[in-house]
Amino acid sequence: MSTATGFDSSRAAFWRGFLEGAPFVLGVAPFGLLFGILATEAGFDLLKVMSMSILVIAGAAQFTALAQMHDGAPVLIVLAASLAVNLRMAMYSASIAPHLGPAPLWQRALAAYILVDNTYSLGVARFEADPDMPTARKMAYYFGTAIPAWVVWYVATFSGAWFGTRIPPAFALDFAPAIIFLSLIAPMLRTLAHVAAALTSVVVALVLAFLPYSTGLLIAAVAAMVVGALVETGMERRR
Repeated sequence: MSTATGFDSSRAAFWRGFLEGAPFVLGVAPFGLLFGILATEAGFDLLKVMSMSILVIAGAAQFTALAQMHDGAPVLIVLAASLAVNLRMAMYSASIAPHLGPAPLWQRALAAYILVDNTYSLGVARFEADPDMPTARKMAYYFGTAIPAWVVWYVATFSGAWFGTRIPPAFALDFAPAIIFLSLIAPMLRTLAHVAAALTSVVVALVLAFLPYSTGLLIAAVAAMVVGALVETGMERRR
């Protein structure tokens, strides 16, 4: 029995993960609903909207790709921008791999598919609190955290796409993604390095706004990472 968590079976671990992952649907539902609406307004039919959500299952990357495609950007630019937005997933994968690595290949493939912010944060916190939890129970807990948001994401996207065509043009929601991204980023600005990176990205993006297909955003992202790393390194040296 796992002394740190009290999990005595994979089933118990799954339901514990399910309960702890359930609150995240409060953020996932409006995000998915909005994506479905905006994708429909951009000319996507229901099949295309759902195909994108099922294949990509990454809100920020989907909004980025949608904006790029709406601007007529080449496929390579769309892919590059989407990958840049989701680079954090590579770090998530490296961090969680020691915990889920011993699992069968099909389970690891499914775990990679459902790797998002909430499954990573809940999973790593639980696994580090109980490093002796068997791999099967870790995987059960991880899948449990994913199911609520996973299902709601599909349902919300479908609902947004289904009802999107019924929203009058006077109630256009083009501004909503910017507000959502601001609400996600603001709580993350906890250190000087974070603030410096955010300000750098804003300034560089505005200066390079004239570049086609919003490629200035890619340059702004790289510049922000460099500045953030330099500021954090300087702070560490002072300490």
